[in-house]
Amino acid sequence: MSNTASLYKKSFLKLLDLTPDEITGLLDLAADLKARKKAGIPHRLCEGKSVALIFEKTSTRTRCAFEVAAADLGMHPTYLDPSGSQIGKKESIPDTARVLGRMYDGIEYRGFGQDIVESLARYAGVPVWNGLTNEFHPTQILADFLTIREHFGSLKGRKLVYMGDARYNMGNSLMVGCAKMGLHFVACAPEKYFPDSSLVDTCRKIAEETGATLSFETDPVQAVKDADVIYTDVWVSMGEPAEVWEERIHDLLPYQVNSALMDAAGDKAVFMHCLPAFHDLKTTIGSEIHAKYGLTAMEVTDEVFESERSIVFDEAENRMHTIKAVMAATLCEV
Repeated sequence: MSNTASLYKKSFLKLLDLTPDEITGLLDLAADLKARKKAGIPHRLCEGKSVALIFEKTSTRTRCAFEVAAADLGMHPTYLDPSGSQIGKKESIPDTARVLGRMYDGIEYRGFGQDIVESLARYAGVPVWNGLTNEFHPTQILADFLTIREHFGSLKGRKLVYMGDARYNMGNSLMVGCAKMGLHFVACAPEKYFPDSSLVDTCRKIAEETGATLSFETDPVQAVKDADVIYTDVWVSMGEPAEVWEERIHDLLPYQVNSALMDAAGDKAVFMHCLPAFHDLKTTIGSEIHAKYGLTAMEVTDEVFESERSIVFDEAENRMHTIKAVMAATLCEV
């Protein structure tokens, strides 16, 4: 039995639900599917199936990854944006799930509370995939881990430092993923930006079995010492009000990933970011922040983002290969 056989007809909602062997199996399958795509070898493993892609929060990488992956697997995707469905407005989550589950072979959800995607999975009768919720972003972590494995050759024992607000989906999911796969996870920020204590306790119990470590630092230079990966994300998450920018800039500017921080980490460290990144003034928000606060970059400087140590676009591409693996493993007997 392959390491993904147990995932057949199951939903993919958060990494806490998977074993380390299942996560490894998805990474192995993603690597195989990536190699086939690069070689031009067709892999229409789910020929004739249809999937619904519900996006209550917009996305470039997640939408494109699901649509291209579905097409490569021989499936037909239907994209439903906030104006394209009645989910949660005129129709309840359970009712939506039962309708779509009778028309589609699988459903992706990207939006707000984790309870929504869990409810979809409870009622749909088909696999449901979490494309992002406020609490977790599991498809991103698969892409991150495939990228780290490609770059370093292994995951176990690597040190990953997450700089910035670790209270939401990215900080949570990276901590869970590192605990599951035996990495050394460090969250570096002011204490009020550390992950929820109950999730930390859950991850510590997992780490006892995998050899992972979890630590929480307020000193950036201390945190990044001997790091393999320096990871960051935007300081204001999707759906948060613009008013929080001033507070976040004040609190998190000392945790910006810049050349000095990368140098403090050591020569082997690479830079990762789930994107989009505010590293220059070529975005509307970037220009507005510059006009108001005088900053030319926020969570990462352009010098680091564009450097040879940045592997963010390998990481972005791997969203598609790992999402393809998730859909193939849960919809098709691969």
